[in-house]
Amino acid sequence: MPALVNYRGDDDYHTGGSLCSKDSNRLLSFYGSPCKRQRISDSYSFFLEEEKKPSIEVLPDEILYEIFRRLPSGQARSASACVSSRWLTVLSNVRSSEMVHEPSNDVEMVQENDGFLTRCLEGKKATDCRLQSVAVGTSARGGLGKLSVRGSNKVTKLGFTAIAHGCPSLKVLSLWNVPSIGDESLIEISKECHLLEKLDLSHCPAISNKGVSAIAQNCPNLSSLTIESCKSIGNESLQAIARCCPNLQSITIKRLSKLIGHYGKSINNLALIGLQTASQKGFWAMGNAKGLQSLTSLTIISCYGITDLSLEAIGKGCGFLKQMLIKKCCFVSDKGLISFTEAAESLECLQVEECNRITQQGILGALNSSLKSLSIVKCMGIKDVAQETPDLTECGSLRSLTIRDCMGFGDTNLATFRQFCPELQNLELSGLCGITDSGLVPILENCQAGLVKVNLSNCLNLTNKVVLDLARIHGATLKVLNLEGCRRITDESLASIAHNCLLLNDLDVSKCCITDNGLCCLSEGVQIGLQILSVSGCSKISNKSVPFLKKLGETLVGLNIQQCNLISSSLVDSLIENLWRCDILY
Repeated sequence: MPALVNYRGDDDYHTGGSLCSKDSNRLLSFYGSPCKRQRISDSYSFFLEEEKKPSIEVLPDEILYEIFRRLPSGQARSASACVSSRWLTVLSNVRSSEMVHEPSNDVEMVQENDGFLTRCLEGKKATDCRLQSVAVGTSARGGLGKLSVRGSNKVTKLGFTAIAHGCPSLKVLSLWNVPSIGDESLIEISKECHLLEKLDLSHCPAISNKGVSAIAQNCPNLSSLTIESCKSIGNESLQAIARCCPNLQSITIKRLSKLIGHYGKSINNLALIGLQTASQKGFWAMGNAKGLQSLTSLTIISCYGITDLSLEAIGKGCGFLKQMLIKKCCFVSDKGLISFTEAAESLECLQVEECNRITQQGILGALNSSLKSLSIVKCMGIKDVAQETPDLTECGSLRSLTIRDCMGFGDTNLATFRQFCPELQNLELSGLCGITDSGLVPILENCQAGLVKVNLSNCLNLTNKVVLDLARIHGATLKVLNLEGCRRITDESLASIAHNCLLLNDLDVSKCCITDNGLCCLSEGVQIGLQILSVSGCSKISNKSVPFLKKLGETLVGLNIQQCNLISSSLVDSLIENLWRCDILY
């Protein structure tokens, strides 16, 4: 007994003095060497580990929802959303209006584009999880104002439900090439985001009239709508938009199978693009219904239903139309253009592009109206031949004339415009290889008001004479001059510009025959505010021009010396260092 009491546990294993001492070796060999016994079984240990888990994990979503909506701050909500995907999902379903605590000031409100938070998710970054994170993270920063989702097939109703619940202040929504988004997502947005002002849908085949109609019925502030290549959207949704959105100002429809009807009395900006199946009758009805009384700007591109008859009806039905762009409408001829300009009495700006049935007769007929701006681009029906001209009155209202890339346009055509130019201020004649000095100089002499902007780019047959006369006649008013690609323009023109053009602030002589001497003359000129200078592609400009460029750089904010290969890289670095306020392209 004393031995047992005094045992410390550090002695050797006792093999003697026992009733079983004789059989100790046999017992040891049978039971094995002595070892420490396992105190708790594996199953019981696993049970204890389960018991050690935080108790909040076993709570149902409904209880978590009640806890999360009572979090005191946006930082707390954002931190909680980072715990797990489950917590993020529950938090994203909490509406801003259901928060027990008002949004705190712990995070300063961030203003981005247009004065509110903007988020753009593209490609693989556009997922439901990311949308949920955006909804939770922006709720404490004043709310999301603009959301754009592009090129994703991983976004579903789940993500947009989170946006709807967490971002009731959403004003702009753009969905481009998102085939997985359907009507359910737009319906969720319409239920919560009643402040929506702009909706842009492009290549969303699963969105139909149902989704757009929901937006129309629940978002009365909608002012701008763009729909492109959404094959399931038709007249039903457009009529709902027109009926329910009194603030609608701009609508753009591209490549749809149907056409807007006679609705839209508040629309002032309308673009119809690629409506190849809309017939002449549809466009005629649109104009004849006189439902677009507030329309001031109209763009029609690649619409086969636009003919002379329907164009005239549009002119009569849109009494306040001021700006009109007609492009790639192959059935519009001179007759339709003249009838339209006569019917649209308020028209001020007319642009005609790639309408090859339009000839000089149609253009001159259009100028009989009170147009202030006329632009003719790539109309191959214009030929440089003498034609009988109608009785024309002097057009004293024309301020801007643009004729660009009309291959058949020449001096004969140009001569007929002389009587329309007394008040002309902006003149663009670009890409016209058929005009020469003898055709252009009379136009310059007849512009009595003084030209402010002149663009003669890529007119290969113009020489120094035009520039000399331009600088002499209009040097006191000229501010912008573009001579890019006029290969016969030399230093003589720059010397005249330097001597006469006091107010010039933008000069482009790219790909002209300019040398160091020309820049020397320009640096010593009278112009006091030259801000933009381009000498790109002037292969004769060398290192000798660097001092002149530095002197001009005292006022320059933009300088283009690309493809000036005779200027060494070290001197380019010197220019960059000295003209630190100037944006230099090299």
